[in-house]
Amino acid sequence: MGIEVKAVPKIIAFVGNPNVGKSTIFNGLTGLRQHTGNWPGKTVSNAQGSCLYNGKEFEFIDLPGCYSLYPHSAEEEVTGEFLKSGKADLVMVVCDAGCLERNLNLLLQVLEITDRAVVCVNLMDEAEKKGISVDLNKLSAELGVPVVGTSASRGIGLDRLLKVLDEMTENMEGGSIKGSLGPPSEERIRGRIDRAEEISRKVVRFSRPDYDRRDRKLDRIFTSKLTGFPIMFLLLALIFWITIQGANVPSQFLSEKFHSLEIVLNRILIEKGAPVWLQGALIDGIYRVATWVIAVMLPPMAIFFPLFTLLEDFGYLPRIAFNLDRCFQRCRACGKQALTTCMGFGCNAVGVTGCRIIDSPRERLIAMLTNSFIPCNGRFPALIALLLLLFAVRSEGGGAASIAAVFALCGLIALSVLMSLLASRFLSETILKGEPSSFALELPPYRKPQIGKVIVRSLLDRTLFVLGRAVVVAAPAGLLIWIFANVPVGGVSLLTVFTEFLDPFARIIGLDGVILGAFILGLPANEIVLPIIMMTYLAQGTLIEAGDLQAMGMIFEANGWTWVTVLCTMVFYLMHWPCATTLLTIRRESGSWRWVGVSILIPAMFGMGLCFLINLIGTAVM
Repeated sequence: MGIEVKAVPKIIAFVGNPNVGKSTIFNGLTGLRQHTGNWPGKTVSNAQGSCLYNGKEFEFIDLPGCYSLYPHSAEEEVTGEFLKSGKADLVMVVCDAGCLERNLNLLLQVLEITDRAVVCVNLMDEAEKKGISVDLNKLSAELGVPVVGTSASRGIGLDRLLKVLDEMTENMEGGSIKGSLGPPSEERIRGRIDRAEEISRKVVRFSRPDYDRRDRKLDRIFTSKLTGFPIMFLLLALIFWITIQGANVPSQFLSEKFHSLEIVLNRILIEKGAPVWLQGALIDGIYRVATWVIAVMLPPMAIFFPLFTLLEDFGYLPRIAFNLDRCFQRCRACGKQALTTCMGFGCNAVGVTGCRIIDSPRERLIAMLTNSFIPCNGRFPALIALLLLLFAVRSEGGGAASIAAVFALCGLIALSVLMSLLASRFLSETILKGEPSSFALELPPYRKPQIGKVIVRSLLDRTLFVLGRAVVVAAPAGLLIWIFANVPVGGVSLLTVFTEFLDPFARIIGLDGVILGAFILGLPANEIVLPIIMMTYLAQGTLIEAGDLQAMGMIFEANGWTWVTVLCTMVFYLMHWPCATTLLTIRRESGSWRWVGVSILIPAMFGMGLCFLINLIGTAVM
């Protein structure tokens, strides 16, 4: 009886500059047969996927986008180490047909260390629209390796690419490394640049000298000193408005469905004879807090992340970094922090993860430690409620008060960005002292966003990832909150003892013990802070809905709230310790609990200091 030997998959490494469509090719070849993770010991993510062609299995490794194999960043280090390890049977270098000369520098470096390479010239359709043509046969002759042209977003050329990969890997065993790059001497660098220019002159033709005229016109609008910042703020404000308005209905729908299921679960536990304390711990504690987080977080994230990713796919996000680069440079931070700051408006945990794009470890830490100054979507509902409480409830004119609340929200957002910049400068001159590093900021061409792929990618890679981590943290926290509210000590609950202990200090910064205690117990998610405040004031044993704004205002006023209390609560909402999901993300990205402690201390210190000043001035004025 013969023994069947399973064929070993052929490993193909994807290499290329950022914005050349490498991930689009990867997704087109692998479909849903892919997974992502982190490189061992690195914060750089990797994507792996498989594909069957002509009875042969290919394992694709999507290496991080980089400009060079010389390790100036974690991405370049990972890419260079993997290629030199010989684990790949073949290397596929992806280039942009519209800017081939720039991509040739990395390609020539790859060809110095391995002779098993295929060149994929992608975005041929975009180059054609600009009047740019590439002679693929001549390029192949110049490089000595196969060259395939593709338009991956339209699926053109992928079959031809697979056929070439199949032919090259036939009877191929193991990787082949010819040698090392050697030191990055000026002579070597100059030689590659000259060779890239020479090849480009021979194979690239421009039928329209003004092929990039549209991009330049848009850049004059989006990046000029006169219009760049106003357009940036208007676009981000539009995204916030759509997120806030669009999330209300699905949040209410989810809340109602979870409430209906809660009734069913309670009935089942009663029928099974479960004790009252177990019913309270499981339903009023774990279930209610976990479902609360889902109902409040899922809809805004499902709206914000696709919208944000559409801007990214369009090519606008690098323009935001360009506009804000000077602000962050003055704070001795990296201009790329502008991108992670914007991501923080959706979720601070995602913003922290996005800090991987910053090459300098010092500047990456600064960006991670200050991202929580930016209000995430979990804080917006409470901020809006408090603003309406401050304006609408205190005045008769609801319409004018609502407009005032909108402008006040914009002011709070501007304050959060300003405090993030100040905190970055503080860190760069104290525990993370150093000079800002320079970086090459590529402004990719403007492209029509791939709406379907954007929605799927943002929902799977960002929304569900962050939501899953939040629920994991919220469930045990719900149990803890229930215990605090229901375990008596000396005739009162642990929650009452806890808040009375905090009250003297909280009064100094314009809050009270209940408010400060709610922020501490609300560590799992910012969404549950206001409900905890209401639960404590009303002496309830479980979380309750915030309810009608007028009724909430009456409850707060009965417990001693003034306009100073509302203002200090809003400021502390902006600047306090990150949520548990963000803290766990900081631990994973930084690799140290020390930086988790710093990430708690920095915003809390700024927030308490500002609240102290507001309370001092407000008390003197009242």
